[in-house]
Amino acid sequence: MKKELLLREYRPRPMLRVESHWVTKPRFPVVDIHNHSEWQGTWQVTDVPWLVEEMDKAGVVARVDLDGGNGERLRRHLEVFRERWPDRFVIFASLEWEKHLEYDDFGERMAKELEVSIKAGAEGLKVWKNLGLTLRDNRGRLIPVDDPRLDPIFEVAGAAHIPVLIHVADPLAFFEPLDEYNERYEELLAHPDWHFYGPSFPRFDDLYAQFERRVARHPETQFVGAHVGSLAEDLRRLGGLLDRYANLRVDVAARVAELGRQPYTARDFLIRYADRVLFGLDSWPAEAEEYRIYYRFFETRDEYFPYWLPSEDYGGSGRWWIYGVDLPDAVLQRIYYANAVTLIPRLGPLVDRHLRGNP
Repeated sequence: MKKELLLREYRPRPMLRVESHWVTKPRFPVVDIHNHSEWQGTWQVTDVPWLVEEMDKAGVVARVDLDGGNGERLRRHLEVFRERWPDRFVIFASLEWEKHLEYDDFGERMAKELEVSIKAGAEGLKVWKNLGLTLRDNRGRLIPVDDPRLDPIFEVAGAAHIPVLIHVADPLAFFEPLDEYNERYEELLAHPDWHFYGPSFPRFDDLYAQFERRVARHPETQFVGAHVGSLAEDLRRLGGLLDRYANLRVDVAARVAELGRQPYTARDFLIRYADRVLFGLDSWPAEAEEYRIYYRFFETRDEYFPYWLPSEDYGGSGRWWIYGVDLPDAVLQRIYYANAVTLIPRLGPLVDRHLRGNP
């Protein structure tokens, strides 16, 4: 018998004997509103045909690429994805902060940059989480999410009727001390740059208040809060935001672990706000089996199953398993495709063909 066992070595096998279902195809077509084409700065064009094959296996009819960037990078992404697979991919632009932050009018400069990206073919804007957390102006001051100097950017997005998918914060534990009480201790040890606790960073609540003021200031701009609006652990608070702001939606990307451990609360939330939640995965490369974990969560009543792939030893987020929420068909349709079509109407004919069985 082993007397000592390190926590990282502990992999208990549940002795539960309950029903188990592996959902290989979703009940309805899926639009993935939150995904990437680059990983750690690398991207191979030859990967794209493989990606399309995996999408077909998983029943994903269209996918948003959030890595479009701007300028030459955007042109390349549009060329590779949209010219060969015009119906299957949507490219979002992003802002080149480093190029503009040395100027006092950086917001106006990036707004003009966004206009150029939209004319080139970008259909949305991705705002990364460095806004509010690490980005500083030319006087060394942290730039808050609701900085008035950024208003022109969001006004351009609203006028052009393109959605803004914005990543505001991270799991609540990332803003807490890294001690024996932190439920993401192992994850933060592996990724110390994800830990935002201390005087160098704003408090989570302050950061989120900035986000709310930003959404409130632009009622004509459609916002998508990435990762369940960065409030997957506090769905009651998130519901309050959705009640107050008709221009706010959220995606579920990379948060099945958080949603799946609160099945009653998550199910109630997803049903109540069915018209405000979008499907997303947030993974590169994205294997069909990764999508199937989400389908199992959404479509079954399975109990206590891992939120990671069978080929993986551990999910990385925390030491818990999840439960299915068995959503009604009408809710699945909203989350899987209908809400995405509302934001990106040109995807409607593609989805309709799949619904009719004629892709």
